[in-house]
Amino acid sequence: MKLLKYLVYIILVLLIGGAIYFGIKDGKFDVSSSKEMDAPLGMIYQTVNEYRTWQEWGPWMELDPDVKLTYADTTYGVGASYSWDSEHPEVGKGSMRTLSVEENRAIDQEIVFGTPLGDSKSDVYWNFEPVENSTKVNVTWGMKGEQTFLEKVFMAFQSEPFDQSLKSMFDKGLNNLDNRVQNEMNKYSIVVEGVKQHGGGYYMYTTSASKIGEIGSKMAPMFGMVSDFMNKNNITFAGMPFTIYNQIDDVNGTVIFSTSIPVNERVITPKGSSVFCGYLEPSRALKTTLSGNYNYLDEAYEKARSFMLENDLTADVSAPMFEIYANDPGMVPNPAEWITEIYIPLRDPLNINAQ
Repeated sequence: MKLLKYLVYIILVLLIGGAIYFGIKDGKFDVSSSKEMDAPLGMIYQTVNEYRTWQEWGPWMELDPDVKLTYADTTYGVGASYSWDSEHPEVGKGSMRTLSVEENRAIDQEIVFGTPLGDSKSDVYWNFEPVENSTKVNVTWGMKGEQTFLEKVFMAFQSEPFDQSLKSMFDKGLNNLDNRVQNEMNKYSIVVEGVKQHGGGYYMYTTSASKIGEIGSKMAPMFGMVSDFMNKNNITFAGMPFTIYNQIDDVNGTVIFSTSIPVNERVITPKGSSVFCGYLEPSRALKTTLSGNYNYLDEAYEKARSFMLENDLTADVSAPMFEIYANDPGMVPNPAEWITEIYIPLRDPLNINAQ
């Protein structure tokens, strides 16, 4: 009997000691992970802010591809939410709700895990910070909260420390997010639409000579110059910006081009101005539309030239080629959604695919 009493005494001491230990053990946590992503900030932010994308990159989705997802009426922005239900022990049940957003800067969410010990709530946070002098964005994903007494006891007997397990999940999720964003950015399509009639018209422009490979870096400030001139002089924009290729020297790899913005009528510019008004003659042209990053323009031109060769179409070398940018990259962060319309004027009026 004495032995039994001693055993009971020892067990009581251990239980009391354990209760004291876990009772005073700090249950607060704040775990995060960061990753630099070379992608438009707005695109990364919008992807995270839309819960319907999470099934494509959420790290727990790989544990149970059959997890049941339920979306609320709102899945983007403040008030958005979704929930999940899985028989996999590491996925379980839970829900997430967006509490606040700061566009392109931060997102705050609340996550609720359904556990055998009861519901467990924590705060989830995202921060998006552009990397100085770079096209990259530093993305931080974290979670903070406080474990209950039973949660502290439960986690003490897990094979991996709680902080380490959570950080591993964030690392995996950020890698998946980066891959998802990169895949979306690289999508594109090219459609040769056939021979079209372009109406031409007046436009404001500025001109420059450049190496072909340097056109992209010169275009933005040139468009800015034309836009600023028009705004200062209260000149109305009559369409989307476009580039005219006045002269291309394939041998030397140079080009003379004009960045242009349509206007409704002829504009007389002051002497000494670097912005001028021109007129684009109406023309019959082969139209090709690229939906995607401007990096694919060379491929779009190749397809256009192949179409011309197959259909006996001849370019009118006396009229310049031009590209119309049907949407603004500043408003459309995903390059896969940029739309460029390419027009190659034709010398002979043919009826092939004419409209």
